[in-house]
Amino acid sequence: MNQTEHITQNSLLATQRLAILGAGESGVGAAYLAQQQGYDVFVSDFGAIADNYKKQLQDWNIRFEENQHTEAEILNTVEVIKSPGIPEKAPIVKKLREKGIPVISEIEFAGRYCDAKIVGITGSNGKTTTTSLTYHILKNAGLNVGLAGNIGKSFAYQVATEKFEYYVLELSSFMLDDMYRFKVDIAVLLNITPDHLDRYDYKLENYAASKFRVTQNQTAADYFIYCADDPETIKGMAGRTFEAQQLPFSIETTIKPGAYLENDNIVINTTQEHFQMSIKELALQGKHNIYNSMASGIVAKVLELRNESMRESMGNFKNIEHRLESVGKISGISFINDSKATNVNSTWYALESMTTDVVLILGGVDKGNDYNMLKQLVKQKVKAIVCLGKDNKRIHDAFEDDVEVIVNTGSAAEAVQVSFHLAEKGDTVLLSPACASFDLFKNYEDRGNQFKAAVREL
Repeated sequence: MNQTEHITQNSLLATQRLAILGAGESGVGAAYLAQQQGYDVFVSDFGAIADNYKKQLQDWNIRFEENQHTEAEILNTVEVIKSPGIPEKAPIVKKLREKGIPVISEIEFAGRYCDAKIVGITGSNGKTTTTSLTYHILKNAGLNVGLAGNIGKSFAYQVATEKFEYYVLELSSFMLDDMYRFKVDIAVLLNITPDHLDRYDYKLENYAASKFRVTQNQTAADYFIYCADDPETIKGMAGRTFEAQQLPFSIETTIKPGAYLENDNIVINTTQEHFQMSIKELALQGKHNIYNSMASGIVAKVLELRNESMRESMGNFKNIEHRLESVGKISGISFINDSKATNVNSTWYALESMTTDVVLILGGVDKGNDYNMLKQLVKQKVKAIVCLGKDNKRIHDAFEDDVEVIVNTGSAAEAVQVSFHLAEKGDTVLLSPACASFDLFKNYEDRGNQFKAAVREL
């Protein structure tokens, strides 16, 4: 391209207006990258913008509005980047669709300006843990790698400011919905269980279709890593074709190539040298974490990392905050913060990994939960339930025949006090609410932090 062509292209771009809906981590990062690429950017948030994001937009001289959507501004654009939390039924999104203005995700937009190798991880449960573990393994092996998506600094902001050769992205179904041309080099699908069905016309197949978008645009040079033991994944694969090389993992059958369990050892078997590690040496314990470790391990082998480096990383990984996070022991009672468990499946996984009697703190904003899947584990492991929410009727109805003690509390401090009195030496107090947090807290982090502060006060 000669200089005149380059200038013409840039001045064309400068006249292109781009709107961003939502001014959180994702939206503000996208705004920075769009401005860097020469777009005329306008950011619109229907709610209030947090002070730190407002300051960033002001510092970068990016136009924005809060507590409203000015349609004249938003509909006069070539493209709109929508934050994942904004649903299709939002009036402004409906108007954009009617006008035929393309609506994409921050990941889709940032992918245009990124030539790094991408590992994309999705699933109903375990994706944050698996993404963090995969990043930990790659970073420790010396790769120049970034962590983004549903976790950490926004992908767009990192594409604008960093020069990573690899990215590990945690991809939610909402992000995948607005991704069209973006391609993941190594796709990981952990599992599919009912979640967020209110966004998918209450149809599991619609939600599953969203998850399978992680494999779109893949070629024969790419990889698709999935759980062969997950019935919904297998069902969803039946009607689809996949270009990528498939590497399944299972703890029920021997799979080659892929990963499987043999005599309490994870065995990873790809075209690379075999990897083997005892599940007792894994930093992450519990059946669900064997799956998470297998998925991360396959990614590492595909990237030809050394076995010694992998073994070290998989053995010393510290789990993320608010996900089965050990808060400490008081009077022989263990306290665990699993505030990130905002659905029933996550709480199931948490209970499944418990090896002691449990006092379970449950409750919050119920997204139409079906508590039946917890009943067997609650009968086996839970001695008391402490409800933490404004309306606990459905929890009482679900478990009154399975647990002798169910108590209502109205704050994290009260829940911790009551749990401490109900527990005995050797027991575990587990905060794993199975519900969203915004009846009593700002978000699940706030809930987890208040829980931890209350434990420290004991």
